[in-house]
Amino acid sequence: MRLSRFFLAFLLAISPLQGWSQGEGQGGPLIDYGTRFLPAIASRGMVSGPEKLASEAGLDMLKKGGNAVDAAVATGFALAVTLPRAGNIAGGGFMLVHLADSDEQVFIDYREMAPAGASRDMFLNEDGTVDKRKAYNSVSAAGIPGTVAGLIHALEKYGTLDLKTVIQPAIDLAEKGFEVPAALHLNLRSAAKRLSRNDEANRVYLGGTGTAPEMGILFKQPDLAATLKRVRDKGFDGFYKGKTAELIAAEMRRGGGVMNTEDLASYRAIERQPVRSSFRDYDIVSAPPPSSGGVHVSQILKLLEPFPIEEMGHNSAAYLHLLIESMKLAYADRSEYLGDPDRTEIPVKALTSESYLDGRRALIKDDVATPSEVIKPGNVDDHESTETTHFSIVDQFGNVVTNTYTINFSFGSGIVVPGTGMLLNNEMDDFAAKPGFPNGYGLVQGEANAVAAGSRPLSSMTPTLVFKDGKPWVATGSPGGSRIITAVAQTLLNLMAFDMTLGMATSSPRIHHQWMPDMAMVEPGISADTVNILEASKHKILRSDSTIGRVNSVQIEDGWFYGYADPRRPGGHVATW
Repeated sequence: MRLSRFFLAFLLAISPLQGWSQGEGQGGPLIDYGTRFLPAIASRGMVSGPEKLASEAGLDMLKKGGNAVDAAVATGFALAVTLPRAGNIAGGGFMLVHLADSDEQVFIDYREMAPAGASRDMFLNEDGTVDKRKAYNSVSAAGIPGTVAGLIHALEKYGTLDLKTVIQPAIDLAEKGFEVPAALHLNLRSAAKRLSRNDEANRVYLGGTGTAPEMGILFKQPDLAATLKRVRDKGFDGFYKGKTAELIAAEMRRGGGVMNTEDLASYRAIERQPVRSSFRDYDIVSAPPPSSGGVHVSQILKLLEPFPIEEMGHNSAAYLHLLIESMKLAYADRSEYLGDPDRTEIPVKALTSESYLDGRRALIKDDVATPSEVIKPGNVDDHESTETTHFSIVDQFGNVVTNTYTINFSFGSGIVVPGTGMLLNNEMDDFAAKPGFPNGYGLVQGEANAVAAGSRPLSSMTPTLVFKDGKPWVATGSPGGSRIITAVAQTLLNLMAFDMTLGMATSSPRIHHQWMPDMAMVEPGISADTVNILEASKHKILRSDSTIGRVNSVQIEDGWFYGYADPRRPGGHVATW
């Protein structure tokens, strides 16, 4: 029983015999539950996120009597202060909520949108090539931000506390400052050269010196505090109208961008029907278009469902062969069919149907890789983004939130709007600047995701809920650009098929394949023998030190909450109550 294994892990972690869990003593080596796989445990509330101060801000809302949505909004605003490489108020994302009282799931789309002045070929040079500087590092790369509208929408419809209460921790962190932790220092140090190219980013994050602030010094962001106060005092209008909107529009004019105050005032977060599927005895609820995540996680799981993968062994060559081939098929479909559902009809039901996937599964050969150039998007008959961040929350009332949001690249475009303290996103690169050619993550995309005024770019963000016996069991998601889908799928397979604990499921080495380029990325920890077998089977393998995702999850089992923050990057934290 999974509960007993969790408590075994807990006892090993606190016991005087903890050394035995690290392989000492005559009992032989045991798994190091104490330092690697032990989840946090709670009974009243939990926030599993990428940064400690923001997770604690969310937990404080639960302690004030708020629900999981209140905690999510507080966490989201606080991450804009404490995790600037990915947390944001000038980006966008998706929130998936399970409401205990009504036993329903709500999906809130607050993805960025292309301004009215955007056009299909706006990122192309005269010779038809993509202008990468403009697509990645200019004000034109920014879509209309959705984060503030999305968080306010969630709070007003499903929260219980007021905006002034939930946003105040973020204001305090920005105004009073906090000591620079190791993770922030390392993030800023790695991005210092890029941030120093923009005078305002250099001033705000590097003190005008071009170098990262040292660990332990007090880091204040007064301009960002003022921007957050305008949201506190005026809500939606405090960001999308008035001074903040005017400052954004002024920066657009200076840099030759097309976003204006009318674009900002017209933005709205919207609700959509989530993608629903199943894997064996589990029900899965996940992100719909304009996210590709829910569709392709569902495809990967359903393609693998009939195979005896447990008998093959976790991360064996036989299992990984099937996993890679399933990933290729899913990402090939992504290149053709996925985009903004408000502009293009997306055949979600057809792409996730048993009959369609039975046909696609027949393309998987037993022990030989199929070259990606041979794999094409399937024929359907339907009659009916690396720097992101994710957090998962559960409260004492039974509500669950899983939220992923982003500014696209690390620190977005690297441009801070003067007077606001906030980084602009570069989400316009998530459109197909040139359909049929790869974007900044190497993803090949089609006409369904071409740049178009008022459209929302295709995303890989995949906030996901898993239900067991009709009850919420796991809330999960990940950052990682194109690697999000495969990180979430493997975590779920580890839990549902291989019966791992949450910590083991999250920490186990991962692989990634996105159809094009035809290359399987393999994390450290996959054995050399396994890699050799895969290569002998004609798989092209990239041995990489890069990580695949950063999954932050909560699990609900027999009235207890278990939380785990992916150890692949420093700074993750599970706040418990």
